[in-house]
Amino acid sequence: MKLGAFSVSLNVKDINKSKDFYEKLGFQSFGGNTDQNWIIMKNEDCVIGLFQGMFEKNILTFNPGWNQNAENIEPFTDVRELQKQLKESGIKLLSEADEASEGPENIVIKDPDGNPILIDQHR
Repeated sequence: MKLGAFSVSLNVKDINKSKDFYEKLGFQSFGGNTDQNWIIMKNEDCVIGLFQGMFEKNILTFNPGWNQNAENIEPFTDVRELQKQLKESGIKLLSEADEASEGPENIVIKDPDGNPILIDQHR
């Protein structure tokens, strides 16, 4: 199963303090907007998203169709196909993609320990 680019989406209390902290660890801004309380940061192939007030928990995030630089890759497995495979494997989906749609869509599952996993296709 090809899930695409991986990142960790962190629920932070203060976007600017968190940004400053991760910059000290060598991360650089890669996308987003701190005025909107979110920013994506990167250190080599490591990608983290900092989100203030948007999520209850930290989230493992996968982006089908993207590499670690948010560049399109071909071929890729569409999120609707991933959804079908997950269902066939007996994995419960908390949020499902519209199977009749095309393009951007997402699904949410949880691992056995309750960690949310977002599979978020942007293309």
